[in-house]
Amino acid sequence: MAENTYLIRGAAILGGDAEDLLIHDGVIAARGNGAATHEAAADATVIEAAGLVALPGMVDIHTHLREPGREDAETVETGTRAAALGGYTAVHAMANSNPVADTAGVVEQVHSLGRASGWVDVRPVGAVTVGLAGEQLAELGAMADSRAQVRVFSDDGICVHDPVLMRRALEYVKAFDGVVAQHAQEPRLTAGAQMNEGAVSAVLGLGGWPAVAEESIIARDVLLAQHVGSRLHVCHVSTAGSVEIIRWAKSRGIDVTAEVTPHHLLLTDELVRSYDPVYKVNPPLRTETDVLALREALADSTIDVIGTDHAPHPSEHKECEWAQAAMGMTGLETALSVVQETMIETGLMGWADFARVTSTVPARIGRLEDQGRPLEAGEPANIILVDPAARWTVDPYKMATMGRNSPFKGRELPGAVIATFFKGHPTVLDGKLNAPYRHPETASAVSGN
Repeated sequence: MAENTYLIRGAAILGGDAEDLLIHDGVIAARGNGAATHEAAADATVIEAAGLVALPGMVDIHTHLREPGREDAETVETGTRAAALGGYTAVHAMANSNPVADTAGVVEQVHSLGRASGWVDVRPVGAVTVGLAGEQLAELGAMADSRAQVRVFSDDGICVHDPVLMRRALEYVKAFDGVVAQHAQEPRLTAGAQMNEGAVSAVLGLGGWPAVAEESIIARDVLLAQHVGSRLHVCHVSTAGSVEIIRWAKSRGIDVTAEVTPHHLLLTDELVRSYDPVYKVNPPLRTETDVLALREALADSTIDVIGTDHAPHPSEHKECEWAQAAMGMTGLETALSVVQETMIETGLMGWADFARVTSTVPARIGRLEDQGRPLEAGEPANIILVDPAARWTVDPYKMATMGRNSPFKGRELPGAVIATFFKGHPTVLDGKLNAPYRHPETASAVSGN
């Protein structure tokens, strides 16, 4: 059998008709009736995929890999293993590492770590401002021209709150078709905030995080993007009001995209009544009304993509009193299942729509030319096989991520990733890690050639 040739038999392509897919030398060599009779199929490893759905590999526009500097929380190696198991073939690594990814040197380090790991394509996100301090633009052009070819810039975790600086960033990234991904949070409206401002926060006596803190920044930034004629991406949208502003902006032809996290599609602030810090996140869990508005917006493309905001933390930073706990949740290994439960099993979307919001559009936003591609002959073989009938119970201690802070602990979820092919290589088989992809130059270095 050829190591680089695989015949996937009988998978439902995008949830449609069952067809064969032939993978050879990193690309889809054939699809349909001709796949099994293709000359390369004679030596293929056969994967029986009846009952499975074939989808393009998922692309996460919003991942925290923590390295460099916070290897106690996550590393590029552990985070990308988790990504492969979750069905991802590319992730965008956020800039709030230590040191901050605000120079060409740091983004190239993250990019190199991703290539050496080989589980997924790691695309660094560059910081908008030096040190995430919001005072001076970072080396945007140098990061764009680096080997990492950065196209997404964000101070995520901190809002670029100065409107003049935000305008300059939007103007600057136009030169290389970049995008500014904004963490929409007016800092003066959220000082001391601990959870969503509403009935539950009033009962619990926790500092409230008003929806307007998010909505006011989005309103400002879509107008700035319109004025400059640049691309804006809104990170982790969480309120019904934000949806309406983005919908209005799109109706005006403003070049804005937006993401929603899986946890904001399912969980509400009612969970905070437990005072369990696993539910502490930024932006906070909102109300049931917000959750339903977010689902509707994802279904009608007002919200463009799923972004996990995968944010692993050491246990001691979450297993403490609420006020001292870090904000954030893991998400790479549960995203597919949560979206299946909230969007597909509710009838709001089908698997083709799933591919659009988890692969095609996030790849387009990040300008990843070989990701999010159609499952057709001649296309890169970044493919996942999903068993939609599977059920599993979330156990954070069995996950590949170092973070144990999953808000879905003990919850039964639908759907399971059975196989992940990255550049035609199976990083995951039978739901388990197989082996990483080795880039040609990496393989040559290892062999000494």
